[in-house]
Amino acid sequence: MNAPFNPHAPVIARAASERGPANPLRQRGQHEVFCGLTSIIWLHRKMQDAFFLIVGSRTCAHLMQSAAGVMIFAEPRFATAVIDERDLAGMADVHDELDKVVARLLARRPEIRMLVLVGSCPSEVIKLDLAKAAERQGQLHGPAVRFLHYSGSGIETTFTQGEDNFLTSLVKELPAEPVGARQSLIVAGAMADVVEDQFRRIFDALGMGHVSFLPPRNSTALPHVGPNTRLLLAQPFLGETTKALDARGAKHLLAPFPLGEEGTTAWLKAAADAFGVDPGRFAAITGPGRARARTAVERYRPALQDKRVFFFPDSQLEPSLARFLHRETGMDIVEIGTPFLHRHHLAGEFELLPEHVFVSEGQDVDKQLDRCRTARPDLVVCGMGLANPLEAEGITTKWSIELVFTPIQGYEQAGDLAELFVRPFARRDRLKGIA
Repeated sequence: MNAPFNPHAPVIARAASERGPANPLRQRGQHEVFCGLTSIIWLHRKMQDAFFLIVGSRTCAHLMQSAAGVMIFAEPRFATAVIDERDLAGMADVHDELDKVVARLLARRPEIRMLVLVGSCPSEVIKLDLAKAAERQGQLHGPAVRFLHYSGSGIETTFTQGEDNFLTSLVKELPAEPVGARQSLIVAGAMADVVEDQFRRIFDALGMGHVSFLPPRNSTALPHVGPNTRLLLAQPFLGETTKALDARGAKHLLAPFPLGEEGTTAWLKAAADAFGVDPGRFAAITGPGRARARTAVERYRPALQDKRVFFFPDSQLEPSLARFLHRETGMDIVEIGTPFLHRHHLAGEFELLPEHVFVSEGQDVDKQLDRCRTARPDLVVCGMGLANPLEAEGITTKWSIELVFTPIQGYEQAGDLAELFVRPFARRDRLKGIA
């Protein structure tokens, strides 16, 4: 299929060679993002004694119900305290209404040990002070229940910032490390329990001592933090969390992120070097996992080799995914679009990518769609709102949000990560067969 005529194509072609990581194309136009409230879907599964109470509208409630699916076998640990017309009109005191909702919730769910008030677009519009609300609830129901607050608003954000805001709030609750504490490691960023367990076994085998994961599975297991704390990010979108931990004395270990064999090895090596692990021991411990990851990815390489992929900005995982696809599956990168570019965090990723790779930060969706249509990539990774229109134009797409909900970090998931990018091509081929 021929690409549609684009009068800006010559300008785009000339600019491409100048738009690397050091000089990205900065876009500040119309953008397509998913709501930050959706991070609750994976956070509420992670912390077993926490409850996330959204202070929002019925639209917020419908969004969460739709995004999470119908949960038949387990009652979810999130809900929405609905702001209705009486609240918006000032006919009711929102704080009094919230008092009633929280009291009913804690009476029904006495196992809750942490209750997180999550702000939304509606609560921000009416200028509800969530910090004051959390303090008030703590006075009413503490110390048995700890109260936190953060903003999950979808105004000028992207959906993974919900986790960043929550962890930033949680960092304020971390105890200070005791005097004379030995060096410890905090791995920040929510991962599936099975992935966390795999990494914990590797850290234990390396003899690295005290390793904690943030968020923990239980709110009573908060790690201590201080000058002897080393920080390893499991997710690239934790800019504010990193600043908060740095302010508490933690030292950030820079590394590529643990996607694929290469990224996982470099990520683990950064921690091992900081703790003085012998290189021979590191090679012996990680060797079997590296071999399994390479074998698993190689199975899918023929389907991806030399395919051209275009990333729209959505999750902030885009640079790490691009590095994995280029280095380990042989895909060519047309454009790496990302909502926010944490250059410091991603320095290790861009060192492994070609210098000429086109990088864009933020979004002007119409102009980016023009670039995509002109390039005619084999695969586009984008949000759900763009996927269907592009599919209708004959462009194969991959939902970026699936890469956040699916366990993809570590050696054992490397093959699964590659297979996620093979699926759109397999789906396209099956539909062609049906037609």
